[in-house]
Amino acid sequence: MYIIQFIRGFCMALADSVPGVSGGTIAFLLGFYDQFIGSIDDLLRGNMKKKKKALLFLLKLGIGWVCGMVLAVLVLASVFESNIYAISSMFIGFILLAIPIVAKEEKEALGSHPGSVLFALIGAAIVCAITFFNPVSGGNSMNLEHLNLQLGVYVFLAGAIAISAMVLPGISGSTLLLIMGLYVPVITAIKDILHFDLAAFPTVFIFGCGILTGIFSVVKIIRKALEQFRSQTIYLIIGLMIGSIYAVIRGPETLDTPQAALSLETFNILFFVIGAAVILGLQKIKDVREP
Repeated sequence: MYIIQFIRGFCMALADSVPGVSGGTIAFLLGFYDQFIGSIDDLLRGNMKKKKKALLFLLKLGIGWVCGMVLAVLVLASVFESNIYAISSMFIGFILLAIPIVAKEEKEALGSHPGSVLFALIGAAIVCAITFFNPVSGGNSMNLEHLNLQLGVYVFLAGAIAISAMVLPGISGSTLLLIMGLYVPVITAIKDILHFDLAAFPTVFIFGCGILTGIFSVVKIIRKALEQFRSQTIYLIIGLMIGSIYAVIRGPETLDTPQAALSLETFNILFFVIGAAVILGLQKIKDVREP
């Protein structure tokens, strides 16, 4: 069971580290999302027995997540910009294949309240609006070398928002960081810390505080929403995933050296197929474990 949790955490980290699909989507596809959310909530608010059980589960998952994130950061910080169209194409493959799988997995919940499809439209509209009205688009990405109060608050809020998105099985936190012009600077800062360059420590510390605040704030809400309003919540998640396709397409515009949005000419069909195949493979793993 330890190996299974390690692989789950590793896969979540790979998804969280790059714009496209959130780690929450991977948890959803592999069938342990409710346990994941419940464990975090139990760790924060449960009795001692629940806390111990939740801590053991999250430790196993967390070790895999940390290993996956460290590997991703060390590799992606140097190759992301030069391969933006291939990576974007891969994650569009992730998203397009993940949507019908999520819908199939939650067929009963979605069918019980078909009128809740409005929440899917709301979710898609939220992501598209954030992307369209993004003030950082067009290359004005943030320079984190000289932090001031205003920029520090921005990084803190970005951490809280990003982790909230990473926990939700919809738009990824990395996509939101890309939209806000902070993806490459934050990844680079984390990479610098891993190379013992402590000049980036204030950025990573403030971002980490935002992450902790986001987790404390959003997990209880998500758990209650899934328990009491599951149909509406799943429709909202699907809408967020649909909207994230537009965010990924526009993502290249927010790089340090801005590039044109993904188009038919720059779309990479091979990496799209790879992305789709990864999602299908994850679903197959779940089907084998839960025949």
